[in-house]
Amino acid sequence: MKHKIIKTEEEYEVAMERLEKIFDSKPNTNEGQEAELLALLIEDYEDQNHQILSPDPIVAVRIRMEELELKQKT
Repeated sequence: MKHKIIKTEEEYEVAMERLEKIFDSKPNTNEGQEAELLALLIEDYEDQNHQILSPDPIVAVRIRMEELELKQKT
């Protein structure tokens, strides 16, 4: 399969579907090398288009406390 830099959301979705199919391929096989290349192309697209912002530190602590079922000591 021929690959190129991912520029659109549609290309991204196609690449994600293909990677899902070949994700567990053995390294140093054609599909294993294709999976590595797709992972790099997908990572590049995500870095440019799907940035995840860091949460507010206080909100992050509160969420973690809820996950661990901790309460604020007063």
